[in-house]
Amino acid sequence: MADSGKVLHVELVAADRLVWSGEATMVIARTTEGDLGILPNHSPLLSSIVEGVVDVQTAEGETWVAAVDAGFLSVADNRVSILAERAEMSHEIDLEKARHELERAQQAGENDDQAQEAVRRAEARIRAVERAN
Repeated sequence: MADSGKVLHVELVAADRLVWSGEATMVIARTTEGDLGILPNHSPLLSSIVEGVVDVQTAEGETWVAAVDAGFLSVADNRVSILAERAEMSHEIDLEKARHELERAQQAGENDDQAQEAVRRAEARIRAVERAN
């Protein structure tokens, strides 16, 4: 195991499952205030996250990318918890299906809050796949 002062223990959790857990050297997530980068020994933090992409740089040098819905981010003692209603790793996402979902959501109407949420979710899923490739 790596030196605990030089890594983060990260858990990405959806409402129905643990999506990813492991050691990381950096996490990037989009909060209501903008993109946030978290490195080891980050000060304690609790923030809301918005639909978007989470990047995790693992201790082994790999990059894992996930699409997440709105939720919460907690940082304390080199532990990062990302809790979202829905979260998917990029390799779990069917890109063509996500593009079709985006088209359907865009056609549903600009004034419909649910349609706009579906647009943001589909866009995040597409960005996650594209960023991972």
